[in-house]
Amino acid sequence: MTQATETVGFVGVGLMGQGMAKNIVEKGYKLTVIAHRNRAPVEDLVARGATEATSMQQMAEACSVIFLCLTGSPEVEAAIAALKPGLARGSVIVDCSTSDPTVTQRIAADLAEIGVDFADAPLSRTPKEAWEGTLDCMVGANDAVFARIEPVIATWAAKIVHIGGIGDGHKMKLLNNFISLGYAAIYSEALALSRKVGIPVAEFDKVIRGGRMDCGFYQTFMGYTLEGNREAHKFTLTNAYKDIRYVESMANAATVTTTMASAVKNTFAGAVATGGAGSEDYVPHLADFVAKANGIK
Repeated sequence: MTQATETVGFVGVGLMGQGMAKNIVEKGYKLTVIAHRNRAPVEDLVARGATEATSMQQMAEACSVIFLCLTGSPEVEAAIAALKPGLARGSVIVDCSTSDPTVTQRIAADLAEIGVDFADAPLSRTPKEAWEGTLDCMVGANDAVFARIEPVIATWAAKIVHIGGIGDGHKMKLLNNFISLGYAAIYSEALALSRKVGIPVAEFDKVIRGGRMDCGFYQTFMGYTLEGNREAHKFTLTNAYKDIRYVESMANAATVTTTMASAVKNTFAGAVATGGAGSEDYVPHLADFVAKANGIK
């Protein structure tokens, strides 16, 4: 246990957030959490030493640093509106969601007017690493705020990169997700083509695995395709589609052509539109939708 002076709040104890919050409380910080739809994560965290808030205002009044791990910018804006009446000057809100950078900068400017700091600290990796405390984190914040929140982030992240100012963390996260979701679209199409030309998935994998085209994302992706593990990478197709739309929006604002990003977006849009909008359809399952579109079971 460490001696921790910040009182920490956590909003969004879902697939990623529960593991992050577990590491915060177990490594010495006084933690306050709040329930949304699923009470099981909150009850687990309370059993580990966290306190449950009955309202967002109560959480704001009790905490000096509040982490948000939500679906996207609309949810972040709603959470901050609910927290705002209880926020004290000098407190910090840290958005770990994958959000729209333009919204992030607008929120930061609004909170600055009431003396509240804001930082964006989105994540990379999976719920497994969240539980183990070994996530990657890219942070957008001024130097003083980064120095203040870095020890708390270090409870759940093994790799922390201070990218730059407010919004830069979210910009980098979108670039990161563009690459990873682009991989998913390429893998899915390559696997469909492999099947069509008579190359079994197992033989395809023998060539890629351990070679120059191998990587950690490929291995978790193939955890479903090759081994049938539906939870190999628990990141929904719906969230992936949202993220790649944010990438496209960022590119449009920067006047950058989106030849590849739009192609990736359309692959995920096709999956979501044809049944992949559920809470249990994850990124590796994209291969099924691309296969089906090509007449493959």
